[in-house]
Amino acid sequence: MVDVFMLEALAEARQGLASGGIPIGSVIVRDGTIIGRGHNRRVQEANPMKHAEIDCLINAGRVTSYRNTTLYSTLMPCYLCAGAIVQFNIPKVYAGESRTFPGAGEFMRSHGVEVIDLDLDECVSMMEQFIRERPDVWNEDIGK
Repeated sequence: MVDVFMLEALAEARQGLASGGIPIGSVIVRDGTIIGRGHNRRVQEANPMKHAEIDCLINAGRVTSYRNTTLYSTLMPCYLCAGAIVQFNIPKVYAGESRTFPGAGEFMRSHGVEVIDLDLDECVSMMEQFIRERPDVWNEDIGK
């Protein structure tokens, strides 16, 4: 059974896809409550910084400390997002998958972040379909 918070991240990913973007979603949780949620809006807002995790952190607003939070993302965070995770001392990250994009899991681990790759088929199939249908947008997002 998929964790309720990963289900919320998946809902964000689907929302991003439905609005013409890349299907990656994220939520940040403290004490069992979602305090921020977001999805990749890079295409929709023509903003290269609006990855799902960054959007999630922006939507969480000013948080004095992230030390007791957990971030969920449908895809292993990239170096941009991993940098924010390390910078704000987010101690734990659940990634929906890293098969379609390896991301920066080892970078986060090397900075003390507990990274759990759930390797969820639903996350993989959603990304594989998007990459097949929109390789140009995907390659732009990952800098290829």
